Amino acid sequence: MTTFEPEHLPRRAIKRRLPRPSEIRPLLKFRQPRFDVRERRLATAHTVDDLRTIARRRTPRPVFDYVDGAAEQEISLGRARRAFENVELHPRVLQDVTEVNPATSVLGGQSALPLVLAPTGFTRMMHHEGEIAVARAAARAGIPYVLSTMGTTDLEDVRSCAPSARQWFQLYLWKDRAASEALVERAAQAGYEALVLTVDTPIGGARMRDVRNGLTIPPTLTVRTLAGIAVRPSWWMNLLTTEPLRFAALTNFDGTVEELIGTMFDPSLTVEDLRWLRGLWPGKLIVKGIQSVADAKEMAACGVDALVLSNHGGRQLDRAPTPLELLPRVVDAVGDDCEVILDTGIRTGADLVAARALGASAAMVGRAYLYGLMAAGEQGVERAIEILRAEYVRTLRLLGVTRTDEISAEHASLRLPVRL
Repeated sequence: MTTFEPEHLPRRAIKRRLPRPSEIRPLLKFRQPRFDVRERRLATAHTVDDLRTIARRRTPRPVFDYVDGAAEQEISLGRARRAFENVELHPRVLQDVTEVNPATSVLGGQSALPLVLAPTGFTRMMHHEGEIAVARAAARAGIPYVLSTMGTTDLEDVRSCAPSARQWFQLYLWKDRAASEALVERAAQAGYEALVLTVDTPIGGARMRDVRNGLTIPPTLTVRTLAGIAVRPSWWMNLLTTEPLRFAALTNFDGTVEELIGTMFDPSLTVEDLRWLRGLWPGKLIVKGIQSVADAKEMAACGVDALVLSNHGGRQLDRAPTPLELLPRVVDAVGDDCEVILDTGIRTGADLVAARALGASAAMVGRAYLYGLMAAGEQGVERAIEILRAEYVRTLRLLGVTRTDEISAEHASLRLPVRL
């Protein structure tokens, strides 16, 4: 058999010519000008990380760091992200995925995605539109939104801005039980569907970015913040020309987040307090902050409707268990006694698929939509949800899945670390 060396191959000259106008015309594509400044800003946001980049440019550093940061060395937060990066998805091919339905049932009601917008405090500090913007975006998207006790808009106002939407109310039990009971009654009268009791804050975590930035709630005017006005004038203008930043559910408090938790929150809570709340609240009851199988079983035995596996976004105990890694064991332990929702570390639609495959009925996101809020207010929150939805649907198609309820353990696994 004859072989040819490369130098023996004949060379063929490329014939060149000028392009015809008819060939150039289809290549000329000019974008329509965007007159809405927020639309222009969001046009470059293709991922939640893109929104994070825009948010960082738009907000003062202490505010951005409050959202972006975590406790102490931020080990828990880093582990949560790495756990999702360590997920391996298992696709099936030659499946008809022309039509995909991402909707599912969460806590007995329909949700357009297995997604819940988590409770976040001081939301009007991130953007002056605050909780109203988040509630309206969630309502349009057809997903639940959880309003925080530490919110900066009255719970009645948030409820009335989207009265047909699914809204839950997150509760911290205070040392003043009468005040807590009055707050629960207000939530019931306003028509909140569920109560979410957060149980992982006996004291405040050491959030070192906040300490180093000197962040107080509300922000105080110091030499540092006055300098920040020159760098982020639009943020400060919005803050100073709208309603004063305040806690809607309690009297104003001037101090750090850690000091507030130490002053208001009750470190003596026990399971008996949960049983008391179960008797007081007529609707669905969720416990948020579960970090062990033993606690999950104990809470389920108290008759709660759902558990949220969460280490508070890494903002309380650093080196706490990673919720995604804990998820399959908790689901096995509680069985059908209650739903399990996953929190902490979710940044993409593929993360939602992984959470669902490993047993969660839904996942909560906080930072993801707050980046959108800081980037462009209500439109930014909408964009964050759109991004997660598009990524989620694309991942389902690539997996060969047409419905959320078809996702199972066969579609994802946690890769074991490689031993060297």
